[in-house]
Amino acid sequence: MGNNTTHSFHIPVLGIGFTIDTPLKVARFGISSVISIMDDELIEQMRQHYCAQYGISFMPIPEKEIDHRALRITAYLNLMDTLIAQQMQELRALPFDEPNDLAKYFELLPQSSPLKISYQQMMALPEGEEKSNLQQTLREALKAGSIDVNILVKMDRTTTDTKGNILPPEYSDASAGFRGFANSRLQSSIVLSAGYNPRLYNYIEQFADFFPDENGYVKKKIILKVSDYRSALVQGKVLAKKGIWISEFRIESGLNCGGHAFPTDGFLMGPILAEFKENRKKLQQDLFELCQAANLAKSNTSFREMPEMRISVQGGIGTHEEHRFLIEHYGMDSVGWGSPFLLVPETTNVDETTLQQLSVANKEDYYLSYASPLGVAFNNFRPSIAHQQIQDRIKKNRPGSPCYKKLLVSNTEFTEMPICTASREYQHLKLKQLDAMELPKEAYEIAFNKITEKDCLCEGLGASTLQKNGLPPNHKLTAVSICPGPNLAYFSGIFSLKEMVDHIYGRVHLLNALHRPNLFVNELNLYISHYVKRINETLSTDTKQIKYLQSFKANMLSGISYYQNMAATMGKKASSIVAGMKEELEHAIAQIELKKFNFDLVTH
Repeated sequence: MGNNTTHSFHIPVLGIGFTIDTPLKVARFGISSVISIMDDELIEQMRQHYCAQYGISFMPIPEKEIDHRALRITAYLNLMDTLIAQQMQELRALPFDEPNDLAKYFELLPQSSPLKISYQQMMALPEGEEKSNLQQTLREALKAGSIDVNILVKMDRTTTDTKGNILPPEYSDASAGFRGFANSRLQSSIVLSAGYNPRLYNYIEQFADFFPDENGYVKKKIILKVSDYRSALVQGKVLAKKGIWISEFRIESGLNCGGHAFPTDGFLMGPILAEFKENRKKLQQDLFELCQAANLAKSNTSFREMPEMRISVQGGIGTHEEHRFLIEHYGMDSVGWGSPFLLVPETTNVDETTLQQLSVANKEDYYLSYASPLGVAFNNFRPSIAHQQIQDRIKKNRPGSPCYKKLLVSNTEFTEMPICTASREYQHLKLKQLDAMELPKEAYEIAFNKITEKDCLCEGLGASTLQKNGLPPNHKLTAVSICPGPNLAYFSGIFSLKEMVDHIYGRVHLLNALHRPNLFVNELNLYISHYVKRINETLSTDTKQIKYLQSFKANMLSGISYYQNMAATMGKKASSIVAGMKEELEHAIAQIELKKFNFDLVTH
C-alpha cells in the first residue's frame, strides 16, 4: 500500500506512542498517518497486543537477539500491513445501503473529491444494472492510507551486545530502525526528521527498494522533514548524488508545532512557503538530474521520467480556510493536522486522565520547555502527570528519573559511557557541581531549574499508549508525558474522527471561543516571544549573540513585510485570513521595535 491522495491532509507522527497504531484506525478510510519507530520495546508490546486481539500467533523477539531492534520493527510493520489489507478486503464486501465503514469512507472525503461525487451519484440511482456497475467501480477505487514511519535521524546511539561489546555501525539506533522499515513489506514512506546524519544517509544506499526498479517505480520512499528551503536543497542534493530521490519535502513550522521545536533564525512560514513555490520546478529538475547521473554512474536502473516530488506543510493549522489557502495559494500537496487529533480517541493513544486535561486546558497550559534530554526546545503541557512527577521528585530531594531504555543517552560530562540528562545519575552529579559554584540565589535557581526540568521522554511518551490499551507499564514507570503544539489551545472538547475530518474540510466548526489569530500571526507571535527570551538571556558584552539577534530581528521584519505585501497584492481576492492581518502585524512590529528589546551594537 503506497502513498495516495484520497485526502488533502495527513496525520503526522505524535510522540513515541500516540500514533504508533493510528494507521490501523484510519488507513481504511484513505487517511495517511505516521508511526514512530523509535521505541522497539513498545513496538514489541503493541505487536503482542494486536496478535492477541486478532488471534494471530505471536513469536517474541528477545532483546538478546543481536538485531532485535530491526527485527521487531519489521515484524510490527508487516503485521500492520496484513491487518490493514484485511480491513480493506472486509470494507469492499460491505453493503452500500447501511451506515457502516464503507459509507463512512465516502462521507469523510472532501466535497470536491471525484470519488465522493461518484458515490453521491450512485446513491441517487434507482436499483438496477447501472447502480450495481457503479458500486463495483467504487469498491475497486478504494485505497488505504499510507502506513508511513518516522525516525529522528540524530537519535543514533551506538549499541552494545549483552556482554557490553560495541556493535558495528549498522546496529546503531537510527540504522537499525531504518533497516526495520527497509526490510518490511510496506510500500510507503519513511520520514527523516530532526537534522542530518551522514552515517544514516550513506546507509540508505544498501537497500534496493529506495531506488527505481525496471519500471521506474520506487517501493519505499523518502520524506524529508525540513524547516526551510535551504535545508531541503542541501539535504536533497546529498541524497540525489547517491541516486536517492526525495519523494516529498515536509515543511514544518519551527515553533508552531508539537514535540521538539527547531526554530529558524527568524524566518517565517509564509516566506518559506513562497520560496518553495517559486523554486519548486527548479528544485525538482536539479535533483532529478543529479539523481539520474548518480544512478547511471552506478549502473543502477534509472527513472524513465521525472518522478513526482510532493511538498507538504504542517504546524499550527487550525481552520478549513487556512488548510485551503495553503493548498490553493502555495500549491501544497498535503497539510498535516497533528495535535488536534490528540482529542480524537478513535485515532490516537491518549489515556483518559490526559485526554480530560487536554479537553479543558487553558492557553497557559501549553508552553515551550527544555524538558527534552536532547537539549532541544520541546513543546510541553503543564498539567501532565510527568510534569507533576518532576516537581514531586524535587520536593523529595530526588530529582531525575531512573534510566532503563537509554534511548536518549548522550552526555559524557561526568562518565565515560554516555548517560541521559534526565537521569537521576546525571542530575545528582550536575547538582553537586552546581552547589560547589556558590552562585547568587537567583542565578542558582535558574541553573537548578534548567537541570531538573529534564523529563524521561523514553518512558513518558509511551506510557499513555500502554495505559489506553490496558498493557502493563514498562519498569513500573507510569507518568505520562505529552507534547502538543500551542495551537491545541484553540480546541476544547473530545471529538470523533468524523467531527475532526469535517472540521478540516469546513463542514463543521470545532474551535473554542478563544480569540485565535491565523496560523501566520500565531507563529510570528511565538517567534517574538522566543526573540525576547533570547534577549533577556543575552549579556550586553556578547557581541556574537547580539549580531545573531539583530539578524533574527531583521528576518522577522522581512517576514512581516512579506505578509503586508501579500495582503496588498491580493487585494479583494485576499482570503479573510490574509485581509484581517493588518492590525496584528502592526502590533507585532511595535513589539519587536520596543527600545528595551534592541541592542545598539558598536562596531569596532
